[in-house]
Amino acid sequence: MSTPVPVSFEFFPPKTDAGYDKLLSVHTELKTANPEFFSVTYGAGGSTQERTINTVIELNRRGVPTAPHLSCIGATTETLTGLLDHYRDAGIERIVALRGDLPSGMGNTGGDFRYASDLVAFIRQRYGDRFTIEVAAYPEMHPQAPNFDRDIDNFVTKANAGANSAITQYFYSVDAYKHFVAEVRRRGCDIPVVPGIMPIINVSNLIRFSDACGADIPRWLRKQLEACSDDTARIQAIGLDVVSTLCRELLDDGAPGLHFYTMNRAEPTLAILDRLG
Repeated sequence: MSTPVPVSFEFFPPKTDAGYDKLLSVHTELKTANPEFFSVTYGAGGSTQERTINTVIELNRRGVPTAPHLSCIGATTETLTGLLDHYRDAGIERIVALRGDLPSGMGNTGGDFRYASDLVAFIRQRYGDRFTIEVAAYPEMHPQAPNFDRDIDNFVTKANAGANSAITQYFYSVDAYKHFVAEVRRRGCDIPVVPGIMPIINVSNLIRFSDACGADIPRWLRKQLEACSDDTARIQAIGLDVVSTLCRELLDDGAPGLHFYTMNRAEPTLAILDRLG
């Protein structure tokens, strides 16, 4: 690699004090990779809101820009303004703006913002360029989108509302990413689309996550992983080979960076980066 590739890392807010202490240790390890930023997820309906706020501010204080996820679910103009003011005053400069996952049976967000594009437009209107805004992208289509074309149109709407760049849902097909980016560009949208990368650590968890979020595990990969049974070392060796190759092909094809879903662990992500050189 002739020049450093921008990388970023995602955490989820820990639920216990022990988990928080571990997260700080993982954060210290991952800082050695010189990430562009860290991000911290946000529970649907604000179920982990307080932990997200505290985690974001503490990590940002430790020297690497940290971006909170913001969800539309149940959000009002008043509550979001208070939260964004709090982040601004704490020195936060980047936001990941999302609609969020609708609870089962819920037909709308239950707040003042129906779509992520509404949230992006609100942040831009109220705060100007104070925040860098990331949005989500779904190379294999959002699970609730009626069709691929509509999903691409929704993405372009978010970009036109003022998003600076996008982070994709994780995937294991380079072709899916290339097709998504080509369609976005064909519609005149030029914001960077950074691939989201999920290291393969645990097969049952990966299958559960993928079924829930609509990410596809190619049949050849699923069969190979299932054949490992409970052989953790073999699973992780296969995962390292597969995901490192995926990253290399994405970068060779011009991907602008890599965003790792770390699952609050350092070793799998650092192993991939080490393999990439």
